[in-house]
Amino acid sequence: MKRFLAPAVLTLAALLTACSSSVPKSAEDAQIRHTQVTQAITDLKQEDPTLEKLFKNAYAYAIYPNVIAGGLGVGGFSGNGEVYQGGKFVGYSKVSGGNIGYQIGGQSFVQAVFFQNEAAFSNFKTGTLEFDAKATAVAAKSGAGAQADYANGIVAFALPRKGLMVQAAIGGQKFSFQPADKIGGSDEKK
Repeated sequence: MKRFLAPAVLTLAALLTACSSSVPKSAEDAQIRHTQVTQAITDLKQEDPTLEKLFKNAYAYAIYPNVIAGGLGVGGFSGNGEVYQGGKFVGYSKVSGGNIGYQIGGQSFVQAVFFQNEAAFSNFKTGTLEFDAKATAVAAKSGAGAQADYANGIVAFALPRKGLMVQAAIGGQKFSFQPADKIGGSDEKK
């Protein structure tokens, strides 16, 4: 058993540290991420036009254009994104987590998290928001946005990009948030 878990734990540690900071390291990195976020929003709306209503009416939302997940018994995932309030860029965020259970493979996906009200967004900004994505994320497909309901002020969507992962695992997500005004950013740049 130890022979099996050691490589899995090392893989998980490498995955989670690969995207250690939510803040881009340079202006060029920030522009690349913004381009990826913009494309992810376009892709989500193309996959499910009913998501347009959530983008317009949500109190705030976070978009993670490239969440990377992998696992072999023990798994993990991590991705960086941008956060918007009232349609304006307000900061950067990171989603990460781990899980344990039957799983093998790797994949990347887009994740969108919508906040219904100030209370839910406040929990997100202070780092107290954690949830099990398996229980709350909805696959982004035509019509899903029209039928999705907020749970505790939050609804999340995932859109697979690449890879294949088979899993029956238990785990959760944790979020971090860095406001643009605390890192020298500006909501006018986006």
